[in-house]
Amino acid sequence: MDVEAEIHKGLPAFRVVGLADRAVQEARDRVRSGLTSSQYAFPGKRLTVNLAPAQERKEGSGFDLAIALAVLAASGQLPPERVERVAAAAEMGLDGSLRPVRGAMAMAEAAARMELEALMLAPESAAEAAAVEGVRVVPARTLAEAADILWGAVEPPPAPAPVQLPPAAQPDLADVRGQQRARRALEIAAAGRHNLLLIGPPGSGKSMLAQRLVGILPPLTRAEALEVTRAHSVAGLLPAGMLAADRPFRAPHHSASAAALVGGASLRPGEVALAHRGVLFMDELAEFPRPALESLRVPLQERRVELARAAGRVVMPSDCIVVAAMNPCPCGHLGDPDRECTCPPQRLAAYRSRVSGPLLDRFDLRVQAPRAESHGALGEESAAVAERVAEAARRLAGEELQLHPRAARLMQDAIGVRLLSGRGAARVVAVARTIAALAGAGKVEGDHVAEALSYRETP
Repeated sequence: MDVEAEIHKGLPAFRVVGLADRAVQEARDRVRSGLTSSQYAFPGKRLTVNLAPAQERKEGSGFDLAIALAVLAASGQLPPERVERVAAAAEMGLDGSLRPVRGAMAMAEAAARMELEALMLAPESAAEAAAVEGVRVVPARTLAEAADILWGAVEPPPAPAPVQLPPAAQPDLADVRGQQRARRALEIAAAGRHNLLLIGPPGSGKSMLAQRLVGILPPLTRAEALEVTRAHSVAGLLPAGMLAADRPFRAPHHSASAAALVGGASLRPGEVALAHRGVLFMDELAEFPRPALESLRVPLQERRVELARAAGRVVMPSDCIVVAAMNPCPCGHLGDPDRECTCPPQRLAAYRSRVSGPLLDRFDLRVQAPRAESHGALGEESAAVAERVAEAARRLAGEELQLHPRAARLMQDAIGVRLLSGRGAARVVAVARTIAALAGAGKVEGDHVAEALSYRETP
């Protein structure tokens, strides 16, 4: 995005054009005050600033520094050749001080792709951008310091190193009583990054299980931490200059719209993108609006969100584990040996139809979590499960386990008997490979396929 400035003859005026929102339009007052406070002359003529391309909407206060530098170049107070290959993004105070903005890491990656000479930011934003290779990040505390650096009058200070947030304490899986089958499915989901649907009455421990999934996943790698930081910085969820330390856990309310889940007209990350490299928990799955649920089809399958809106088009990664929970019926007691279900057949059918077959097909593991199981004995601690998960994940990343002939025959029989779709059959094989990796087996055996097939229950 280019910022251009031109000074014309005429009555003094300051216009910003190029589909700018209210925050960008207000930059006129901040830039004027910042220039004069920094002992620079503000042009006493007609000044026009153009933000190109004009058809894309410009939002936020991050244009302040770029506009101020363009005005200095247009008025002859700064050589134009010193700024034409430099990117700048910072909010400006009335005294000329520079403040951090959201999305500094994404800006640095864009500057690196464009092979610009430098990216000038406030020190807090510079710390975040410094984690990106391929671009020279220049921190500046004030407009006057930024201009002096571009003049070559002073050496730019080194960009501060990014600081990683301290890891947050995760709840322990040992807190969950009983639910051995659901715990086993959670371990498989963590090892193979499979989507999981938990079906059970209220109070059976579905939410507790989902909240403990992050604690058994392998720690973020450096590359994954940068990916998480990029998305959360754009959304304004991280302090400036900080890197993410934990895998995200996002749990939107069941009233969330499709725009809240996948992103709206502003092209900012929705919940699915914010859960990238982590967990997206959807409690009360059947209570979500139908359009919101159907918007998850592509993200669950392709692990990415592709938004095309009037404001533009953007592709965001969404490689997350989706864990959903729902009751077996509206009253929650269907199948409970101690309580009677009071739902009439038509209401039960309407409840089940809220989750479409194509969406259900994208959940690799579908498990019942009975209420009685929630009163069982305490299980393993997260640390022990996490070790098995990490070892299985390493095996899956290093080799593709082949199906034993008996396992292949079992799969062929199951496709005909269970009427599995092509996607469903592929996901059963993927789950069977994860089960084999957890068992340390050299091949996918028939028992592994049989267990994988047992997780394709229909709610």
